[in-house]
Amino acid sequence: MTSVPRFAARPCTVVVCRGCCCGDPDKQPGTDPAGQLDRFRAAAAEGGFEVRTSDCLGPCDQANVVVVRPSAQGRRAGGGPVWIGFALDDDCTAEITEWARAGGPGAAEPPLALELQMIRAPRGARTRSGR
Repeated sequence: MTSVPRFAARPCTVVVCRGCCCGDPDKQPGTDPAGQLDRFRAAAAEGGFEVRTSDCLGPCDQANVVVVRPSAQGRRAGGGPVWIGFALDDDCTAEITEWARAGGPGAAEPPLALELQMIRAPRGARTRSGR
């Protein structure tokens, strides 16, 4: 029988949209969505956070969209999911990675540049991750 990790140990999770606009380099010229996901996954393997993908998070006009969900510690401190739009370049990917390593919302302050990219979650949105 597989044991379920305790809630207290749940790490920060980065949910990366890979829907119709976010995962398509033809719709976002000059970007590398597959490379971005690879960088997130490599950092997660070293840095103690999780990475998941979603088929579509919703605000396609602000692609690429990433949601940073707090660790259990961050949630206990009052943190909630933070939506980031226009997550297109290496600098943004690195900033999300560092914030996730630090525990994400509630556990650490986001980099200032990410604060400028924070967007509202679409009405009724839930971060359903699939992969």
